[in-house]
Amino acid sequence: MNATETPTPLIGSQYEAGDIAWTLTSTALVWLMIPGIGYFYSGMARSKNALSLIMLSCCSIAVVTFQWFLFGYSLAFSKSANSFIGNFDNAFLRGVLDAPSVGSSRIPDVVFMLYQGMFACLTPALAIGAAAERGRILPTLVFIFLWTTFVYDFIACWTWNPAGWSYVMGGLDFAGGTPVHISSGGAALAYAIVLGRRSGDHRDFRPHSMSNVVIGTCFIWFGWFGFNGGSALSANLRAAMACVVTNLAASVGGITWVLLDYRHERKLSVLGFCSGAVSGLVAITPGSGFVSPASSVAIGFLGACACNLAVRLKHSLKYDDAFDVFAVHGIGGIVGNLLTGIFAQSWVAALDGVTVIDGGWLDGHWMQIVHQLADSAAGLGWSFTVTYLILVIMNKIPGLNLRAKAINEHRGLDLAELGEMAYGYVNEKAASVEGVDHSMEIGQAGGSGVSQSSVSINEIKIGSVSTLGRHPSDDAQVQVQPQSH
Repeated sequence: MNATETPTPLIGSQYEAGDIAWTLTSTALVWLMIPGIGYFYSGMARSKNALSLIMLSCCSIAVVTFQWFLFGYSLAFSKSANSFIGNFDNAFLRGVLDAPSVGSSRIPDVVFMLYQGMFACLTPALAIGAAAERGRILPTLVFIFLWTTFVYDFIACWTWNPAGWSYVMGGLDFAGGTPVHISSGGAALAYAIVLGRRSGDHRDFRPHSMSNVVIGTCFIWFGWFGFNGGSALSANLRAAMACVVTNLAASVGGITWVLLDYRHERKLSVLGFCSGAVSGLVAITPGSGFVSPASSVAIGFLGACACNLAVRLKHSLKYDDAFDVFAVHGIGGIVGNLLTGIFAQSWVAALDGVTVIDGGWLDGHWMQIVHQLADSAAGLGWSFTVTYLILVIMNKIPGLNLRAKAINEHRGLDLAELGEMAYGYVNEKAASVEGVDHSMEIGQAGGSGVSQSSVSINEIKIGSVSTLGRHPSDDAQVQVQPQSH
């Protein structure tokens, strides 16, 4: 190269490395939330279904990542989208590299695509919790692909694409109140209705491992800093404020739920704290880039109250949403959206130096809550209706029937469909005490019959709580007799 020649600029050199680094870090944090959901759900389930729920959460990453590459990203975020859905301009990630992204000019397309892909992976992982312990695994994977295409991509487009009708209307949704939480809640409700109630005594449907629930909650809470803070798409004060209000709302939500349950049970429930923390995180999500710390306290409190009430009402409505996905994510997302219309303030949004909004009621913008209500109603209606249609059609296709056979539901999906168990060694040792050859059950996992061991093993106690929710002191009839010499 001659001394007079101008060096070729490095591709992407126009972007701040810190903004890219923060968004990529947030991508990893959101990824971690997905197995966190799996652990949360597995702990809530009976042990015979624990492994299948962890697997489904991880498979959601794989299925949606491929869909996102094929055409999902293009449908949601193509730059020539209409007000409802995008097109196939960026199918197979064509042209997705160093141009300024549709979400922010501060990061390139490829970084924005990767970050938003984690949101797409996470959302169906939330929804399928409603089908736990009775939904077949292979049809669930097909459902994840179809649902992401016909539900998530549409709602993400109209919410976050600058051409989307909700975006143009002025709806405020910083990190996914409608595309993630309301859509997954609506889908969960439809899934629960189509599948019907689980077989067996409802008193047996108790968490088998509170340790898994706590671990899952920690992963989810930790990852939510990237979920909300990363949605600033830049390393700036607005991202920092989003992290502050996220942590506050989760903390207040957890304490609120514990106190609400204490009124009825006179116990400080660990499950209640985890549920409350998640409900606070859900409620703060749409407003996390628009509200002040003081407002986030109110949002965490009101979100926990609304979700707690919704969980209690579920029993009156008699639908079997196994892990209260609609009550926590659907209702929590709606409450969060509406409260954003009240508490949003222009000075918080302006912390990134570029965003200008009219704010909500605190700023005297009374119409904002109407925009929020319209967005919430559209998201819930679209998700429930399209999900219901997808499930009904799938259920009529040979090989894609949604519900497991009764015999497999009794054995547990881990053995019936995976041929593996979350606690294989523990169950084998416990079965040997009972005088049962557990190895035969594993070998027959793909068969049609229920071996003698399946009934015994499903009632084996693990740790301090049995798979049927009883404490060992309730039925401590299993004793090891000393061998005679």
